[in-house]
Amino acid sequence: MMVPLTLLPMADPAPIVPVGPDAQLITAAVVGFALIIVMITWLKVHPFLALTLGALGVAAAAGMAPAQSLTSFANGFGSTMGGVGVLIALGAMYGKLLADSGGADRIVDTLVARSTPRSLPWTMGLVGAVIGLPMFFEIGLVLLIPVIILVARRSGVALMKIAIPTLAGLSAMHGLVPPHPGPLIAIDALGANLGLTLAFGVLIAIPTVIIAGPVFSGFAAKWAPVPVPDMFLTAEDKGEDVTQRPRPSFGAALASILLPVVLMMGKALAAIIAPESTDLWKQTIDFAGTPTIALLVTLIFGIFVLGAGGRMNRKTIAESLESSLPPIAGILLIVGAGGAFKQVLIDTGIGEVITRAVLDSGISVLLLGWIVAVLVRVATGSATIATITAAGLMTSAAATLSGPEVALLVLAIGSGSVFLSHVNDAGFWLVKQYLGTNLPQTFKTWTVLECLISVTGLVGVLLLDLVV
Repeated sequence: MMVPLTLLPMADPAPIVPVGPDAQLITAAVVGFALIIVMITWLKVHPFLALTLGALGVAAAAGMAPAQSLTSFANGFGSTMGGVGVLIALGAMYGKLLADSGGADRIVDTLVARSTPRSLPWTMGLVGAVIGLPMFFEIGLVLLIPVIILVARRSGVALMKIAIPTLAGLSAMHGLVPPHPGPLIAIDALGANLGLTLAFGVLIAIPTVIIAGPVFSGFAAKWAPVPVPDMFLTAEDKGEDVTQRPRPSFGAALASILLPVVLMMGKALAAIIAPESTDLWKQTIDFAGTPTIALLVTLIFGIFVLGAGGRMNRKTIAESLESSLPPIAGILLIVGAGGAFKQVLIDTGIGEVITRAVLDSGISVLLLGWIVAVLVRVATGSATIATITAAGLMTSAAATLSGPEVALLVLAIGSGSVFLSHVNDAGFWLVKQYLGTNLPQTFKTWTVLECLISVTGLVGVLLLDLVV
């Protein structure tokens, strides 16, 4: 899932001209995926190097000119680092500050104290859904990863039983529920009713999060019995006596986590209420709700509020922020290379080729919208591009549908846009590195989770279509 710095314009994407014959492009993509997996799992090549070699190899095999392939790689790497990379860095600084100030301890202790081991996965699924409602997936993840890790460590519950429900809540909101940007793009392109889409999206999201989150987490814990990563260690985790240690209040810690949620939700709502307004209040809300600015404001808020609550001085705050960045250097490079690989797949025209292959079929419009989004998502690794492309291609078909069916088409496309996250998705590598899973374990947990969300969402759409 890629994270643009602002909401993408509601316009048809620029047409991509394939650089070679269809068969050559598909072969190049399949061989490229296989080589990356072999290099990482068998040859033990670092994912950053494997993704770099894979991206350039696919470009060459597809018939892209050498200079063009380098440009595509650089554009993908640069745009990913300018969007996701900045957010990861800000999120890591905030997460370390939350841990060092005692704010994470306060939230974790409250969650653990008020939940049984059996109910904790359900609590984390709800937390992920609330945080993920207005947010891109990566932002919610970097905000919640300290809480996920500390809850798992403190409660003794398996890491996957905590992480999977939280990720399910985050990801389901990404594809199904406005005012998240993905559904809003499709709503605008297809002319769907916002209120109807929101109501249907919530109805579908509830069982989807339950199935892909708490229910699936038990299987994921068996398939990937990984230890809790040695990250975000607090004073209590290090065995220090914290009974007398000052900590931020639960309200202050929770407010710091919810602040970017409020800012981004405000931006989304302002776009709905006054889409054409150029007033100062609208410009201010738009600016503050931009992902990068929202996280930057959150970090500054945390420095003052969390730092004061934890009795941290300027030196300890500076040390906390400085120590947060070295551990994520590898994550940043891997995510950047994943974005570069994704861009190469887009620029070669592989996504365009796959989309054309299914448009002339005679299947249901709702199922067709899902399939188109799935194919673009698998080919490019981008949920946003899958949503925009599928919505644009289904515009003519949407004109023949009733209002409720158009809303369901939006949700079918949103469900398809999160299907089968794999090596060309920056989110895949982000989850892998944060949770400490190997490549097969990441496929068996995160990739299966995304497929469950996508398929369950589609089933919900088709069932609702029977009664509306």
